[in-house]
Amino acid sequence: MKTHLKTGLFFIALTGFIACHANNKKQDLAYTPTEKAYHDPSKQFIKVALLLDTSNSMDGLIDQAKAQLWDIVNELSYAKCGTNKPNLQIALYEYGNDRLSGHEGYIRQVLAFSNDLDEISEELFSLTTNGGEEYCGQVIQTSLNQLDWGKNPDDLKLIFIAGNEPFTQGKINYKDASTNAKEKDITINTIFCGDYNQGVSSSWKDGAQLTNGDYIAINQNKTTVHIASPYDDAILILNKKLNKTYVVYGQMGTRKKELQRRQDSNAGQYSKANAVSRTVSKSSHLYKNKTWDLVDAVEEEEIVIEDIKDDALPQELKGKTKDEIKTYVAKKSKEREAIQKQIQELNTKRKSYIAKQKKDTDNGLENAMTKAIKEQAKRKKYRWK
Repeated sequence: MKTHLKTGLFFIALTGFIACHANNKKQDLAYTPTEKAYHDPSKQFIKVALLLDTSNSMDGLIDQAKAQLWDIVNELSYAKCGTNKPNLQIALYEYGNDRLSGHEGYIRQVLAFSNDLDEISEELFSLTTNGGEEYCGQVIQTSLNQLDWGKNPDDLKLIFIAGNEPFTQGKINYKDASTNAKEKDITINTIFCGDYNQGVSSSWKDGAQLTNGDYIAINQNKTTVHIASPYDDAILILNKKLNKTYVVYGQMGTRKKELQRRQDSNAGQYSKANAVSRTVSKSSHLYKNKTWDLVDAVEEEEIVIEDIKDDALPQELKGKTKDEIKTYVAKKSKEREAIQKQIQELNTKRKSYIAKQKKDTDNGLENAMTKAIKEQAKRKKYRWK
């Protein structure tokens, strides 16, 4: 793809199959190597910064984020940019919590942009609420300053800020922060936890409109609705089989494998259906663990088996020859691919079943985020299969 980039882009333009926003621009035959990298299909990202108010009244919001994470991830896994599937990175901030430093505006970066879905889940489950002052403009500006938003014009770069106090609080004017976001091609979406008109009068709607984002009001205390299906048990059995295909390596391998198990458990705390949603996420291209799983590491060329030392290997591979290790990893890779395919096939049937159920599934945070992302993705020619 990199070798034939200019020819490929020219052909795409000629045929009218323009995949993403950047490819609409006039082709520059004098691309530098750095500029070429911006248009590498494997480098396209949906970048989502989630800014959550963790003051006293926001327990319901945090609960929704925990319960709906996997459904949001699953929806994003279907996104396409031309024939490519963009990667996903999520960053997490909390603000408005008295336990945080007042000098920092009661703001904490919980997690910088990450594609480690287990880590994202773990950090969400660590959040607790407590009093505080909510400075919307300052937390937005902080995320603009601290996060690596990148320069790829094909990336979809979004901020979702959720809370229930006036958007105007704090020493940084939200309008200035919005101007800075717009300069970086970042869209701000606001989620007011309360009455729609109250959010309008307290500037939450204006905070979104300044960057052509969405304003949504939700009931943060509404319980998440999870619909059970006849396919759930089969999917969860496959999840156990899927977990056995992971081959830990290196110093963090055992710890990360335990983290994976713990997030399975966290998802299951809400319902069997939520555990199923997490399993579906684990069967998608967005769930990768190259830093600790030998299968992903080899597939993504993170490591070369010839270079790996014996003490970095799990017990079952210690003392094995390089060819034996390659054979073992290839076998696990094939098993995983087959299991993930089965999960996806069952999930297609599950989605069809759920769509036919006449229940109120207006899950506030999930619906607000996926609706906004899909609408704003159209501007960059993203589509959903």
